Amino acid sequence: MKKVGLVMGSKSDLPIVEKAINVLKEYEVPFEVHVFSAHRCPVEARDFAMNARENGFGVLIGAAGMAAHLAGALAANTTLPVIGIPCRSSGSDGMDALLSTVMMPPGIPVATVGIDTAKNAALLAVEILSVGDDTLAAKLNEARNKDKEKVLAADKEVSEMYK
Repeated sequence: MKKVGLVMGSKSDLPIVEKAINVLKEYEVPFEVHVFSAHRCPVEARDFAMNARENGFGVLIGAAGMAAHLAGALAANTTLPVIGIPCRSSGSDGMDALLSTVMMPPGIPVATVGIDTAKNAALLAVEILSVGDDTLAAKLNEARNKDKEKVLAADKEVSEMYK
């Protein structure tokens, strides 16, 4: 199975990235976690992205706040799918990171999830990998069915409260 590369721009993003790590563990998807700043160590970030395919990665996730150029810097150096997690920071409540991540130039796509929504980034990575992995696809279907059952149970509970 291909690995997921989780790259954060700063160690301060780790509490957010840990939510993605938990999802990948749940789905038994192999991963690596790194701290590479697009601005403070651009060569290392570039090298990681350029070599990701041959190093066994299938998807990269870049988490960064403020100017949030990390996911775009990764995407500029690989043709693997890249998912960006804009991280909340002081000042603009993460909108700066969201716009920096989502507004990529034509030809360099970055799939972008909501601010601080690392769980969705990991699930999207699992979905991408599941295209070629029936076991992962089955796990995703099972999880969706469990979520549906929880919602239907809540519906029944609330409906009964107001009869």
